[in-house]
Amino acid sequence: MTVATTFSSAELGIDAPLVTVEADVSPGLPKTLIVGLAETAVRESKDRVKAAITTSGFEYPSRRITVNLAPADLPKSTGRYDLAIAVSILAASNQIPPECIDSYEFLGELSLTGALRAVRGILPTALRNKGQRRRLVVPKACELEAALAESEDLYLASSLHEVLAHLATGQPLATPRQWQPDPEDSAVASLADVKGQASAKRALTIAATGGHNLLMVGPPGTGKTMLASRLPSLIPQMTLEESLQVASIASVSRQLFEYKKWRQRPFRRPHHTASAVAMVGGSNPPKPGEISLAHNGVLFLDEVPEYSRQVLEVLREPLESGEIWISRAAQQVRYPAHFQLIAAMNPCPCGYFGDDTRQCDCSAQQIHRYRSRLSGPLMDRIDLHIEVPPLPTGTLSDKTTVEPKNCELKATIANTRTLMLERQGMLNSNLNNQQIARHCKLSKGDVRILDDAVNQLGISARGYFKILKVARTIADLSGINRIATSHLVEAIGYRKLDRSP
Repeated sequence: MTVATTFSSAELGIDAPLVTVEADVSPGLPKTLIVGLAETAVRESKDRVKAAITTSGFEYPSRRITVNLAPADLPKSTGRYDLAIAVSILAASNQIPPECIDSYEFLGELSLTGALRAVRGILPTALRNKGQRRRLVVPKACELEAALAESEDLYLASSLHEVLAHLATGQPLATPRQWQPDPEDSAVASLADVKGQASAKRALTIAATGGHNLLMVGPPGTGKTMLASRLPSLIPQMTLEESLQVASIASVSRQLFEYKKWRQRPFRRPHHTASAVAMVGGSNPPKPGEISLAHNGVLFLDEVPEYSRQVLEVLREPLESGEIWISRAAQQVRYPAHFQLIAAMNPCPCGYFGDDTRQCDCSAQQIHRYRSRLSGPLMDRIDLHIEVPPLPTGTLSDKTTVEPKNCELKATIANTRTLMLERQGMLNSNLNNQQIARHCKLSKGDVRILDDAVNQLGISARGYFKILKVARTIADLSGINRIATSHLVEAIGYRKLDRSP
């Protein structure tokens, strides 16, 4: 009896646990068993592996074959184990040297002709394998994704025959080539494209600087969507670590990673008919939802009252924790979900309440019912509430107005963020209560102003601390170390929609 051992990896969120693949070829009636909590797609691999081995010029053993995928309590799914299973069977039957495969890790799905097909989750596997002195072989179709790991022990193959030739005769395999995204592909929209709306641009600059959540209220066509879509262009480029996190999430999702968006912050805009599962993630095995796909970026909810109450309420916990846990009977998966929420809504069902150019036909009860679709707890978690009024006549045709340049705003925001990180190691939106007490001190007069505002507006304790965080960001943008009265008053003004009638 001969047992051969090699390695592969499983999918568990954005982690890639190591899987040991053992093959035992022993006397008995021809039969292939795959054990180790293998789901249907994995159990079916025996037929793909048999055809691929035969068409590659090798012999599939006419014996009893047992393939064990360990650990046994980790669910295994998809065809990602095909290549490792095929190699271990051939080594167990002494068609390739058994001693050479235990220093390899294989990942890839086999076609009946022996060609290797791309699989999800290549990047998390390559990152985990990096520096472990175990050579990783992946499909050539995954070259660009695998190259992001910048690993020296990474090899590409187009077919099972190439892998076997490498193992048996030392024929070299290709390595990923380094690539750079096209600068034209990374072009993003500019805030200068939006005419007017100076107060909204000011609020958007504050949100981009401190990482604050933002709610925009205004009639249709006032530029709410355009403003939201320009936010990623104001936020500094992601670090390499943040970019790899975003790429890893995309790698294990059903949408896969878009290489032209490398180092760009995600901007997710789910439709208002999206379900709670689509928003937070789910399925079996669990896949990331919109809030995880927006990690390190922006989640934009247009016409936010049209979303179901259940969908909106599931946002409350990840807005605070920056992560989401998806629990299923067989496993529990964690996905990061540190996103910036930007929401937009009309002031009433018809959209024209407060618009001097259009008449609103909604009753006070209809307006109250419409706005109450956003619960108090959710509103508490949104730092800035602003109104986006209709543009004055002639604003769009006025060629003399000088809009702020995107590059200048971005430089100011980047410098201010650097000051925040040097002072406290995080953005102002992430400060806890102890850090707020240390970095957001007020004078006695300003304390009375804030207390009066809290009493008059009915602001909660969470809203109280949100005001202090926003005031700290406004002070940082002004280049002032201590929060002044003007900074506090402006921050309070951004909470006036908390308890709108």
